[in-house]
Order: sequence, then structure tokens, then C-alpha cells
Amino acid sequence: MSNSQNFRALQIKARQQVYTLLSGNNLSKLHGEGYDLSELREYQPGDDVRKINWIITAKQGKPYIKELLANRELSVVVAAMMGGSLWFGENNAKQTTLTEAASLLGYAAHQNSDLFTGMLHHQHEKFFIPPTKQIFTIENFSKKLYESALIGTRIHYNDAIADLFVRVQKRSLIFILGDFLQAVDLSLLAQKHEVIVLIIRDRREERPEKLGEVILKNPQTGNTMDTFFGPKSIRYYLAKLQQNDEALISHLSRYNIRYTKIYTDEEPIGKLMGLFR
Repeated sequence: MSNSQNFRALQIKARQQVYTLLSGNNLSKLHGEGYDLSELREYQPGDDVRKINWIITAKQGKPYIKELLANRELSVVVAAMMGGSLWFGENNAKQTTLTEAASLLGYAAHQNSDLFTGMLHHQHEKFFIPPTKQIFTIENFSKKLYESALIGTRIHYNDAIADLFVRVQKRSLIFILGDFLQAVDLSLLAQKHEVIVLIIRDRREERPEKLGEVILKNPQTGNTMDTFFGPKSIRYYLAKLQQNDEALISHLSRYNIRYTKIYTDEEPIGKLMGLFR
């Protein structure tokens, strides 16, 4: 199939999966004014006193707050962190997997009648679609992700996150998609929004094979290098990757940011359903 046919097949698959498997799933655990009780918790300084549950407060001898599930329109933001490192695997599998995950989220937002905002960050452009409910605009955003030329480009995560923080004013459910092969600071964003991280990886990135004498091409710079990729090189690479990933997971856990890792040989729909349960 041609590239456009492959993309159309991806869209059709994502749309069918959302309408059959994700229908009725709540995308968020955001609290807000609504009718369904979410939880009772102890009063904290700064809480709205109008939310105090006086019956429970009287029984427990200390003030308790009644939190309600949001029944208002949800703002869903999909932010794609895209650079040359995503160009990996057969048939550019990482970029394709990222596009499929973003398409699923877009269709899910549309199915739930939520506002959808799309953002693409890479070295040469910042592509932004303002909040919309138009499925045509959502599909065009997915197409942009699928067709973006990534060879020779870099992504600086923290610069992209700073831009995201400024652009998205309304409290939102923000999905950040990327391979996260560099340090990132999501602390400020997580205090303002509900943030979910989708880590897109190819298994061969985490289980590299001995290649011996080989010419390697850096997808971020386009530069090539003659080298010997053997056991010593693999150990060094894996140590750096483990250091990066341990720091990432520690950071996400510290700020209560939900995350999942999606490999290119997996179905993104399964991982997303696991998050929404």
C-alpha cells in the first residue's frame, strides 16, 4: 500500500476501536462540580468551605470535603514530542505507533463530545490546533503527525513543555507522547493539569543486538559514524538508558503522573484501556 493508504488504514482502525472498545470509558479522574460522588477527604487549608460535608464532619469530629466527579466538558490535549530519535524500526514504526495512539485519543475525545487540542513540537516547527470538536480537524492533526519529516531534527523536551504550559490555560487532561530518551521536567505542568505520559519505544532500543563493524547514522543530525558495536558498547548504552529511565519513572511517580509504555509491536488501544479503567 502507498503511504496515504497506510495512514487511512490506521485511521479507520483507530476509529473502529474507539467506538467499539473505548465507548463509555471516562478519560479522566478530574474533579469538579457535578452530581456523582467521587471521594470524601479531610479538609485542607484553601479548600472551598462550601464543599464541606457537615454530616461526616460531625461524625468524625473534624472537617471533611466532598469531591464530585466532573460533569462538565473536558479539555483533552494531545502533545507530541517528535524528533529524529522517533525514526527507528522497520517502516518507521515508532512514529506510526505514536500517530495511532494520538488518533485513538482524538477519536475518544470526539466520541465523548470533549474539546480536543493538538500540539506537535519538533525542531523546525510548532504545530498547534486550537480547541475543537470537529473530527475533520482532529484527523488532519493525526495526518500531520504521520507525515512529519523527522530525520535531522531534534526535540528539546523542556522547551516544548514550557511552551505547552503557556499555551494551555484551561485546566486540561494532557497526554504527552514521545520516546522520552532525555530528561524532562513536568512538575509545573502537573500542578496545573492532569498529565498522562505515553512512552513510545521499540523493543530493540532496550534489547540491542551485537552488530560488529557497522556504519551508524544519527537520525537527529544525519551524521554517520564507522564503529564497532559489540558487548562493551551495548553495556555502556544500556547503562545510560537505564539511568535515563529510572530518573524518568522517579520523576513521574513523585508528581503522581500516570504513564504507560507502548512498544511498536503492541496494540496502543490495549495500553490506553488499561489507563482508563
